[in-house]
Amino acid sequence: MLVALIVILALAARLIPGPRTIDDAYITFRYARNLLAGNGFVFNPGERVLGTTTPLFTFILAAAALPFGGGAAPFPVIALVLATLFDLGACVTLATLGRAFGRPAAGLVAALAWAIAPSSVTFAIGGLETSLFVFLIALAFLAHIRERTLLTGVLCSLAALTRPDALIPVALIALDCAWRALRALRDRWRAFVRFAVPLAALLVAWAAFAWFYFGALVPQSMLAKGAAYRLPDDAAFIRLIQAYGTPFMEDELVGTWWIAPGLVFSMALTLLALTRLARRVPTAWPALVYPWAFLVVFSAANPLIFRWYLAEPLPFYMLSILIGVGEFSHDVADSDTLYGGVLRQPLAARVGWATVAALIVAALGAGWVLHPADGADRPAPEMAWVRLEEAYTEVARRLAPQVTERTVVAAGDVGALGYFLDAHILDLVGLNSKEVTQYYPLPDEMYVINYAVPPGAVFAAMPDYVVLLEVYGRNGLLKEAKFAQAYDLVDRIDTDMYGSDGLLVYRRR
Repeated sequence: MLVALIVILALAARLIPGPRTIDDAYITFRYARNLLAGNGFVFNPGERVLGTTTPLFTFILAAAALPFGGGAAPFPVIALVLATLFDLGACVTLATLGRAFGRPAAGLVAALAWAIAPSSVTFAIGGLETSLFVFLIALAFLAHIRERTLLTGVLCSLAALTRPDALIPVALIALDCAWRALRALRDRWRAFVRFAVPLAALLVAWAAFAWFYFGALVPQSMLAKGAAYRLPDDAAFIRLIQAYGTPFMEDELVGTWWIAPGLVFSMALTLLALTRLARRVPTAWPALVYPWAFLVVFSAANPLIFRWYLAEPLPFYMLSILIGVGEFSHDVADSDTLYGGVLRQPLAARVGWATVAALIVAALGAGWVLHPADGADRPAPEMAWVRLEEAYTEVARRLAPQVTERTVVAAGDVGALGYFLDAHILDLVGLNSKEVTQYYPLPDEMYVINYAVPPGAVFAAMPDYVVLLEVYGRNGLLKEAKFAQAYDLVDRIDTDMYGSDGLLVYRRR
């Protein structure tokens, strides 16, 4: 009954805001649309560049759009429907994981938190693959706990084809399978083979296709992000610590001072959960260690942490904290204290979990707004802003009558622009245009924020139009005399995104 209510709540939390598509999602939509149109798995027809890190979600989108036809398919709506279904499945799976760990109340509260968490809802309505990723990883953990090794291998491979950083939880599961096999050779090696064969088969098949079709195994978007963005050495670590200190957005209720004590509190509870479940459910540790392995790997790699990255380990982090709460409550109940006697009463235990759930709902609910500042005027998470996407969509609307499929439009953000504009897009970050990567890194003085467009890429291609936020070119391209001689400013959208003085549209003379 409670699971059904959580599912209904999760459904409402995604359908009420409606699509609020994020720029990166539009990139995946364009790949799916070109696939349906017969142009191949490409962003620009004729250019085989693996600019998406989510091939599985791209194929799923294309398949779901088949009844509509490629050009007419409403990809933002299709993505929302799919993400909603995946999130409903993830909520049920989180509740099931709680039961498998011996803490059903913790599973239910984790499912409730994921149902309404702004991080969960924002990227579901934003059209990203986050919901599919979380669902597959949750299923993989559950299958591993139940020792369904063949199914675990299949789910792990599908997760890795959804996002490459799925290799973090997959590696933890593989390590556990290998360790168990070494401890009991005859019985466990067969189980390890059943896990490894489907995992290796699907990943090798994709690698063979990627090498043959794209000429590369690593997505171009990953290489481009590493080259284009300028970050302090500890940027990712600081961002992750801030997020891990407030997994339930407690700062919305009590302020940012809670980050440090919240981190200590959460670490203590997850450690308690890990030490207890290691004995009771030996196969549980990959699910509990995964959030911390994610923190270590991303801190070491130090990429620019986009908001949706933080959502990937979040439900499992929430679950581990809540399991820790359950273990602590159990210890108190077993003690001879006054509180122990109270907590031994079933009603008191239910009231305690209801209080925890209410506090979490209050904190997460504070991250919602009734009337967002941009996008549709419907209740939505405050972080689900689409101001940038609206600006680029307006540029695409104004440019559409002036361009053809042969017109080259260069831009620093290519998602919405590429989706709504039938033109050849030169991606100035290099996500979908690998020739751009050679023009990075740029001199430090060109950066105002963590990204700047490379003047060399513009001058080499001399595109028909250049569309960029003013801040991307303030200390670089816009100061170049060659650019001023070759291009005229023909349009401007008023926006202060990232401290920019407008979204600028230049046309080559």
